[in-house]
Amino acid sequence: MATVTNTNQPVISLNQGLGGKTQIINIAKTDMTNAEVNTILVDIAYDGFTIAGVTTADGSAFVSGTTDNLKVALQGTATYAAEGSNAHGVTGAVTTVLAVF
Repeated sequence: MATVTNTNQPVISLNQGLGGKTQIINIAKTDMTNAEVNTILVDIAYDGFTIAGVTTADGSAFVSGTTDNLKVALQGTATYAAEGSNAHGVTGAVTTVLAVF
């Protein structure tokens, strides 16, 4: 029986091509408002992160006073520290780290 060897297999490595470190976080709060999201994002930026993107879980539009979760892509060299309560000064908000690249 012949043996087939694939010499063109890709090499898998843990990295990304975006520079620095990219982290995906979740912001959770029941019925977030525009003002609350703005407060959180401004504080995250103040901590030295660049906000590369913000979306809802399914890509639908953010609705102030209705949306409960946002996914945020952060870039920078620091490690984001999740906040389990009153995240970034917003009562009832919680952040978690979903992925680090």
